[in-house]
Amino acid sequence: MIAADGARISPRPQQEVVVIKVAVLGAGGRMGQAVCSAVLADPDTELVAAVDPGHVGESVAALTGIDTDLDISADLSAVVDAGAAVAVDFTTHDVSVDTLRFLADKGIHAVVGTTGFSESELDSFREGFKKSNAVIAPNFAIGAVLMMKFAEMAAPYFDSAEIIELHHENKVDAPSGTAMLTVDRMAAASSDWTPDPTTSEVIEGARGALGPGDIRVHSVRLRGLVAHQEVLLGTTGQTLSIRHDSIDRTSFMPGVLLAVKKVGGLPGVTVGLDDLLEGAD
Repeated sequence: MIAADGARISPRPQQEVVVIKVAVLGAGGRMGQAVCSAVLADPDTELVAAVDPGHVGESVAALTGIDTDLDISADLSAVVDAGAAVAVDFTTHDVSVDTLRFLADKGIHAVVGTTGFSESELDSFREGFKKSNAVIAPNFAIGAVLMMKFAEMAAPYFDSAEIIELHHENKVDAPSGTAMLTVDRMAAASSDWTPDPTTSEVIEGARGALGPGDIRVHSVRLRGLVAHQEVLLGTTGQTLSIRHDSIDRTSFMPGVLLAVKKVGGLPGVTVGLDDLLEGAD
């Protein structure tokens, strides 16, 4: 290239585009299919493996409607063979515990939407992820992350609080991971809650479960729902409701893709999306 004064201008070197190789675990489930579609549609990611023992041999293209030659594999060896840098896990608690240990041993980053991990299990993951990193989030919807943050901020200014979480009829754990993380954060923000006045329950469990800080948590399982949560707070003369609704599983995909792209720069195990959002472009 020549400038107006005749000087030669060196062309700018083109930036190398790094495409992240991704494996999806639990690929045949509803969340897994949504993750496969999101990874296939994003120019910064490449779907290199899909694993689900219950859907072995099924075409990923048939499940997602997006053109790809991938078929679903039976086991985790496909993740290693495909050279995946990140594995996205939306399976079940029991499966995920062993999966995360495998990924940590192989030095593969993990993005995990499976819930129900105990503190001891999280501690074991922290010990295991030395060669690679993990992001474990009970909810990948950006709005749900903000809902939890708002509830934590509001907690010190109110006297009473209860949480209602509502999910689809196939969710096997209760309360949800999102509800438990919310109540943990609210209890840490304030320990001064009014005592429950209930002295008897006509039906056992009518007042829900007693969570940290003695904050009550209620779980609803209903066909037609996806993932929903309402935090109710009250004090003298006023109440505050903070609610988030995921009406489609695509609501989780921006958060999943953000985690896929950020996990390599977050050493060890990160629980929740707060740190990722603070560092998002």
